[in-house]
Amino acid sequence: MGDPAESFLFVHLHDLGRQLGSYGAVGARSPRLDRLAAQGIRWTDAHSTAPLCSPARASLFTGRYPHEVGMDGLAHHGFGYPPGVRTMPAILGEHGYATALFGMQHESLDPATLGYAEWDTGDDRCDWVVERAGAWLDDHADRAPDQPFLLVAGMFETHRPWDDYEPVDPDTIRPPGFLPDVPAVRDDLAGMYGALERADAAIGRLLDRLAASGLADKTWVIITTDHGIAFPGAKSTLAGAGTEIALIIRPPGASGIAPAVRDDLFSGVDLLPTMLGLAGVPIPDEVSGVSHADRIRDPQHAPAPRESIFTERTYHDDYDPMRAVRTGDWAYRESYAERPRIALPLDIAESPSAAALDESARAPRPRRELYRLADDPYETTNLAEDERYAEIRDELAERLAHWRADTRDELPDEAAGNARAAEFMARWVGG
Repeated sequence: MGDPAESFLFVHLHDLGRQLGSYGAVGARSPRLDRLAAQGIRWTDAHSTAPLCSPARASLFTGRYPHEVGMDGLAHHGFGYPPGVRTMPAILGEHGYATALFGMQHESLDPATLGYAEWDTGDDRCDWVVERAGAWLDDHADRAPDQPFLLVAGMFETHRPWDDYEPVDPDTIRPPGFLPDVPAVRDDLAGMYGALERADAAIGRLLDRLAASGLADKTWVIITTDHGIAFPGAKSTLAGAGTEIALIIRPPGASGIAPAVRDDLFSGVDLLPTMLGLAGVPIPDEVSGVSHADRIRDPQHAPAPRESIFTERTYHDDYDPMRAVRTGDWAYRESYAERPRIALPLDIAESPSAAALDESARAPRPRRELYRLADDPYETTNLAEDERYAEIRDELAERLAHWRADTRDELPDEAAGNARAAEFMARWVGG
């Protein structure tokens, strides 16, 4: 059981994937986050449940899959929690936590519905967020230093566009392996890394405020993001690049937990039950994720809690239903509609990186995909129709089908799905 006096500072970025120096991103300038990673636990195989914002965040804050909580698409497209869904701040608030949100959230058009006792979403740029969150920390340390808290700082960075940031030198960058190493892509990444550099500095200031408040010795610091980077073949796809997320958890200074790098599978639905486990708060029965708290506190005796993770995409700017299962060794995906191989949401479609794509990106996407990750980490050689791998393909397909049945994952037919997407896009783009 956790110490009920332990608090949480939860910082989430936008569209970051794993583009940090501590994850090997060449050219990324993230010294404060890299230092935090060296002080805490860094997961190398953490994934979101969905490759777009609102569904992924819904899982982080409810411990449930997007389709279980009404978040099949983006909140500003009309998707949202039905009555009765319990969120991270609501649950912790019921157990005596002070709860506050500053900056970015993308679960609801009305932050008052999310369960925080205090919130200010008037801006979401990192400098503003850190100033407000830091002031709240100072006030809490003066007013109620013994009351545990959940402080959530949500940042717009590193979402497109990057016009407001000074780009890094593109010659210092090596793109991740799923992207071509060409000038257009390096220039594009230079803008993203400029946004990251500013966010990293802001997070560093917030960590300094936490230390100065005297609360760091009893506060878990959690850093993550919603999904993969906003580049072709990542965001809005169920490839590993679309669902991969950085996840760093620094234990309280007084905990005695040693820094570590973990290759355990970690799903976005696991964050809430893990935090509840660390806090000693009962995990609600409806939560679909599993807790890694025992693994964090006693890694020598607690086994890794997962053998596979499941991911989904239903709506983004269109209706494009896909589901996937991933193990440490294999990735298996199913597509349920005829679509191009690479999905390009609006924020990527006009980017320099999208312009650098060749015609193969527009080829039809296979209905089934199977990749052996040990020798194909960027998922380029589809083995689904190779009968030498039929046994593992069928086993993973059965595992995916059981998960869909267990979580009551039902998709509309294509006509109904396309009609709903056309309706919300006409309302959003037209308005």
